[in-house]
Amino acid sequence: MSLRIEDYALIGDRQTTALVGKDGSIDFLCLPRFDSDACFAALLGDRENGRWLIAPRATITDTTRAYRNDTLVLETTMTTSTGVVRLTDCMVPHPHETTRLVRQVTGVAGRVAMRLDLVFRFGFGHIVPWVRRLPEGNGVVAVAGPDMVVVWSEIPLEGHHRHTEADFTVAAGETLTFALEWLPSHRNLPHRFDAAQSIETAADQWRHWMKRVPVKGHWADAVKRSLITLKALTHWETGGIVAAATTSLPEELGGERNWDYRYCWLRDASFTLQAFLTAGYHEEALAWRRWLDRAIAGDAADIQIMYGIAGERRLSEWEVDWLSGYENSKPVRVGNAAATQRQLDVYGELLDTLYQAHKGGLKHDQNSWEMRRVLLEHLENIWSEPDDGIWEVRGGRQQFVHSKVMAWVAFDRAIRSIEAFNYDGPLERWRGIRDAIHAQVCAEGFDTAMNSFVQAYGSKRLDASLLLLMIVGFLPPDDARMIGTIAAIERDLMQDGFVRRYNTAAGNDGLKGSEGVFLACSFWLVDNYTMMGRKHDAEALFERLLALSNDVGLFAEEYDTVNRRQIGNFPQAFTHVALVNSALRLSAIE
Repeated sequence: MSLRIEDYALIGDRQTTALVGKDGSIDFLCLPRFDSDACFAALLGDRENGRWLIAPRATITDTTRAYRNDTLVLETTMTTSTGVVRLTDCMVPHPHETTRLVRQVTGVAGRVAMRLDLVFRFGFGHIVPWVRRLPEGNGVVAVAGPDMVVVWSEIPLEGHHRHTEADFTVAAGETLTFALEWLPSHRNLPHRFDAAQSIETAADQWRHWMKRVPVKGHWADAVKRSLITLKALTHWETGGIVAAATTSLPEELGGERNWDYRYCWLRDASFTLQAFLTAGYHEEALAWRRWLDRAIAGDAADIQIMYGIAGERRLSEWEVDWLSGYENSKPVRVGNAAATQRQLDVYGELLDTLYQAHKGGLKHDQNSWEMRRVLLEHLENIWSEPDDGIWEVRGGRQQFVHSKVMAWVAFDRAIRSIEAFNYDGPLERWRGIRDAIHAQVCAEGFDTAMNSFVQAYGSKRLDASLLLLMIVGFLPPDDARMIGTIAAIERDLMQDGFVRRYNTAAGNDGLKGSEGVFLACSFWLVDNYTMMGRKHDAEALFERLLALSNDVGLFAEEYDTVNRRQIGNFPQAFTHVALVNSALRLSAIE
């Protein structure tokens, strides 16, 4: 039986991540990058699709988990009838085209019989590698095609039925350490590294990063955990920021709304950078601007809504038919066809983020500005056309209100950049376009009978993306139209106290089934309450949202209020970004 999504925790080295279950099993690991094929894919199938379990043989009567303070070093304490053990898991940043993962078992009390079950399955749980013993010492090396994984052990490992296994006992005060390293299969076998010291090195690196900008305030712990998670989803070398660590965790248990989020959405990355900037982390903004300039370089008409970690454009979507899916939620998808969609809002998010970065102290970059000018010139010609919208619906293009508002944001931030930072550009022409978009949205995107803005021109449907209108400054908090829109969302899009993206029952998104409440949208409502002066409502909703995190402070994309479970890809950058922004906005009025 599958673990719940919230029963997993994240470890990573800023080029990939792994999900570690409360049961001591690593059930998802892609090597060597976030968007590479998984060599452990039990999360989306079963143990025969790859995992690495280290756990007591006897029944576990209690499990507690925590990250070491200000780090991504995970400690899981398991209690049995004979004793207590602690399992420490981490990945070690190592800038030499390798990936290193360390697992350490420490006896805390009594004596505990343990088992190790290591199942290599490359190619998303499909390819059984050739596994052989290491020439010296305990350990194995697994090779399949371009991939080689070496595992070092302090105890003998045995092969049984294409599993690598071990039985051992740990007494109080004893420690056993296991280490894994990936590298290209054409390379020589690596030398064994100091795994125990690597845990301390990883912890020190994370603490050093957190100390750069101390986080204070009532919700400092939640903000710090979210910032660490966002940093873990940022590639150390390219600066690309992935939307989530996983693919195909369902938005509805047993449903088909399963997508691959291991890529760099311009929108999600823009929101992430704004969170970093607000928290004071400016180096990340510079790295991402450089990634952006490389990714979108070329004809403005060819801009995509998402890219690979190094700026790759071809993210072809295909279905992994040999995986049964998380709790039989099929299909499992790799790649994302939404990469070819038109989403006009990304122009606004890009221009807003770069404007905010400049306000925050990022230096003038004429080349980056010239690229922005080219994008705006293209946007001049297409802003009035329909698009696929922020939610990447597959039911046809519409004149989405949020998309138009973000086109307005693009021109507004360009105008502000010229006025504040002396950039050059057609100021009067852009002012005219900005005003025209604003007038059109207010005329065609607002329904007087509903006293609310709507999802798309001529529609009677609501959409949670309308919560962003106030946040981006399209209208002030005291505007009657915004007050009416918030009231309409509270009335029609709230479910058990949280916000849905839109009404999936209307069937206009081209997909079957439903989904949970959308956590980022619920945090946006917190922001709206804060800006409207509804501090009590803002704090109450924020606290209810925090209560939905798992035991180590992580959030998925959505929450199933019926089954009381997290759903969707995990951990989700969009959710953690929204948490940071809401917490900092609330803290500013304390």
